[in-house]
Amino acid sequence: MAHHAGSSRKRVVWGPLDRLAEACKPWVAGWLRLLAPRDFGLRGETAAARYLKRRGHKIVARRHRNRLGELDLVTVEGRTVVFVEVKSRRSHVAGHPIEAISAAKQRKLTQLALAFLKQHGLLENEARFDVVAVTWPENRRKPRIEHFENAFEPVGRGQLFS
Repeated sequence: MAHHAGSSRKRVVWGPLDRLAEACKPWVAGWLRLLAPRDFGLRGETAAARYLKRRGHKIVARRHRNRLGELDLVTVEGRTVVFVEVKSRRSHVAGHPIEAISAAKQRKLTQLALAFLKQHGLLENEARFDVVAVTWPENRRKPRIEHFENAFEPVGRGQLFS
């Protein structure tokens, strides 16, 4: 917290989201708490991207959006286009992060991947779906990262992946 000279009011410069929320009016605190999961998810995606880069992946897109939705990461490993879904959790109390990839989510990711491949003229390339599970308890400095290659097969009509 920063203090203005000669002022009894405190001004929040920046700090962890929880402390910032506590320092704000109740309605502002509510909005900040709504943003917290998104911020946590972005931290997980950043950690996953760093992890994949260290293992030889070239990151070609992050948070790629189109009218269908969003791809977390798109990488290239060798000559394979890899669509990476990142799931971040603080613990496994509600189940392992990979369990959050439902059949409906797999269908959506397949549609998004097909649109990406068409848009970039990559329909002839090999492609696969990986999942990176990031478990990051609040009391740990670094997350636990698990990489599941070929986590699922494309779902839906017109299978185009080899």
